[in-house]
Amino acid sequence: MTRVLTRSDLEAVLEPTACLAALRDGFRTAGAAAVPGQRVRTDLPFPGTATALIPGLLPGIDAYTVKVNAKFPGARPALRGVICLHSGTDGELLALLDSATVTAWRTGLAAALGTALLAPADHDVLGVVGAGAQAELTLRGLAAQRRPGRLVVHDTDSGRAAAFAARHGGQVLDSAEAVAEAADTVLLATWSRTSLLALANTRAGQHFTSLGTDEPGKRELAPDLLDAALLVVDDAELALRMGALSAQGLARTAATLTDVLRGTHPGRTSDRQRTVYAPVGLPWQDLALTWLAWREAERRGAGTTIDLLG
Repeated sequence: MTRVLTRSDLEAVLEPTACLAALRDGFRTAGAAAVPGQRVRTDLPFPGTATALIPGLLPGIDAYTVKVNAKFPGARPALRGVICLHSGTDGELLALLDSATVTAWRTGLAAALGTALLAPADHDVLGVVGAGAQAELTLRGLAAQRRPGRLVVHDTDSGRAAAFAARHGGQVLDSAEAVAEAADTVLLATWSRTSLLALANTRAGQHFTSLGTDEPGKRELAPDLLDAALLVVDDAELALRMGALSAQGLARTAATLTDVLRGTHPGRTSDRQRTVYAPVGLPWQDLALTWLAWREAERRGAGTTIDLLG
């Protein structure tokens, strides 16, 4: 039998603290998986792209994931798809899950993990540029790890910015530059293909988490800012092919969050150092949260079970 888990099912069984722990362990151990994950993306003859992440593998979990997403920036929601959870023993399809929800949770919470590790310890103001689902989950993840500060927010959709600010007790600002001027830590989660912030828009000691550099051509931070900062990514090869390291005019390497978590890279080394976390998103992250969700759903009897062979 296959368990089907919708957005509401997933939100009922997932819990930020457990998800953060699973992601933290995954960053430390994913490199030991027998087969490296692949991320495949293609343009479509429509106003969107198709992305597949396969296989999601982690040591100690006898299962794997396959994720297929459609990304249509002009739609709401912009991302739709499914994640298949398969048994590693016989390939049984254990679960079908809403990929938009899992992606928002794993991206947002992994961003919270990287932000908490790299942001200045005494940050008082958090800035958000792009008030969507991933920003929501990042705030939840940060609240589970450290004292939340004052919030400022900007979105090209003023209504969405206002609603986000109302939910979290924040203040709406009229531009990304205004957010950077006010905030100590800035989270960007947009579809932008032009840089929203350059070095001149920032000051020493700030941290930036950029979630919008997950496909070729997407840009949130200018090359001069990336060059001036300690740049940390989730996967150096993918970042070079389609993420922050692929930026034109950028010639440098980056540390990985695994390096920082394992202690092989020190991370932030001074109060005046600019830091950037710019992930692409990895297949094992889908498995980490899908495995948690499926096991908890099995325990509770959540979702719907179907017999695809019946």
